[in-house]
Amino acid sequence: MDLLRGVNIYLVGMMGAGKTTVGRILARKLKYRFFDTDELIVRVANQSIAEIFEREGEEAFRELETKVLGELSAYKNSVVATGGGIVARSMNWGYLHYGVVVWLDVPVDQLYDRLRSDTARPLLREGEIKSKLQSLLNERERFYTQADVRVSTRGGERPEEVAARAIEEIKKVIKPETAPDLN
Repeated sequence: MDLLRGVNIYLVGMMGAGKTTVGRILARKLKYRFFDTDELIVRVANQSIAEIFEREGEEAFRELETKVLGELSAYKNSVVATGGGIVARSMNWGYLHYGVVVWLDVPVDQLYDRLRSDTARPLLREGEIKSKLQSLLNERERFYTQADVRVSTRGGERPEEVAARAIEEIKKVIKPETAPDLN
């Protein structure tokens, strides 16, 4: 994908959408580095995301998330898996637009199947998981639709297939540099 010319790929979407898994595959296929904003936040803060939420609150987590994203946007040749709520802050879009934003759009039923026994996610700790996921999607969908590329997943699709489709969709939005007219 020489068409990318080192431009970063930012994966957005709901928790459980497969951003980390698909992101690692994309990075390998593109010969890019891979970063996960949540993993970096855990390293920087030296505590889990759940601990950050519990001790300092969601706003402190979102501040760290913005800081990490800002630092990553200075890199090139990177695939970045972002946290599900990163799109809700307008400041983050300033960083995301340095690259190609890919929305992994996964139906709530599929997200629920993937996350129903996950106890580590702070936003799913209270209330019924499926309705919480639907509520979060309702809040965030208007932001997700601002992505450059949308990859809607189908049930039973392997991460390798999602990554391959993402590459095909990215190719459609990358404009090749046109040669100057020498006449």
